[in-house]
Amino acid sequence: MTELLGTYVSSPDREVLNTRIVKASREQVFKAWSNPEYLKKWWGPHGFTNTFNEFNFRPGGKWSFVMHGPDQKDYPNESIFVKIEEPGLVILNHISQPRFQIQAFLEKISVNETKVYFRMIFKTPEECNKLKGFVTDKNEENLDRLEVVLKDMQ
Repeated sequence: MTELLGTYVSSPDREVLNTRIVKASREQVFKAWSNPEYLKKWWGPHGFTNTFNEFNFRPGGKWSFVMHGPDQKDYPNESIFVKIEEPGLVILNHISQPRFQIQAFLEKISVNETKVYFRMIFKTPEECNKLKGFVTDKNEENLDRLEVVLKDMQ
């Protein structure tokens, strides 16, 4: 269980980092992460929908869901929340394959602007390199969808 709850040590050869400044308060962005009704609307690349089976937003809590792809395939996912600091940090370990950690840091830029740091950390450079070319663009799509949900929340 220690591995499931531990934070991964980051290094440039084992991480993918996407950043985006969004037009929303840090509290709103955190709400989009912490409220399953918002999260299921934006999680995943363009064309995906989600069915959440379990969403226990607390350290040690489980997030179990299925991403439904535009290819008509289902992609089961399981994660464990490692650390949550409202309104600025969410860390989770994706425990289904492929395994990685997501660290989402929300930095207040102004009252209505937040910089989102979306970092994926892999255990080895090899695991990172297998997915880096693919997930960098898909994370951008994820952030595009987040911006739409944030706009609808206002």
